[in-house]
Amino acid sequence: MILLIILGMSLVTIIPRIIPAFVVEKLQFKPWVNRWLGAIPYAALGALIFPGILFVVPNEQIIGIVGGLVAIIIASLGLNVVFVVIGAILTVFLLTL
Repeated sequence: MILLIILGMSLVTIIPRIIPAFVVEKLQFKPWVNRWLGAIPYAALGALIFPGILFVVPNEQIIGIVGGLVAIIIASLGLNVVFVVIGAILTVFLLTL
């Protein structure tokens, strides 16, 4: 009985992952849909990060905003993401001293 449960659970887990892989390859989206789909990671990342920026130091949202602006400036220079993160962390650290 446990073996059947394990097999059933594995099928339920595998099927939703395999089917889209085969279906998406055969679909042709319009260019505007591709642009919209391409923007989703950036929008999701912004939605996940922005609330954290506002509350990095409670009651002093400007520190998080300045740290975010420094990260944007460093990223716009084309530097590695490690330098962007380090620059934002150093900015917030120095502003909280």
